[in-house]
Amino acid sequence: MGFADLSIAEIAEDYDLPVEAVLNLCDRLGIAYKHPQTRLALEDAKAIMSEITASRQQEDSTQQD
Repeated sequence: MGFADLSIAEIAEDYDLPVEAVLNLCDRLGIAYKHPQTRLALEDAKAIMSEITASRQQEDSTQQD
């Protein structure tokens, strides 16, 4: 398993989200962490980013209706 060299805090910053929102997403996806600076496995980082992207696309389509 490779590492993405991204932390939870960095993903939150990159996606302009509160750190707590990304921590909640980690909890929901079953991704273990100790603190917001925890470095994530590549697969975990991809899962988080995919979930954020899917959520935003769903919000965009809902707003267009």
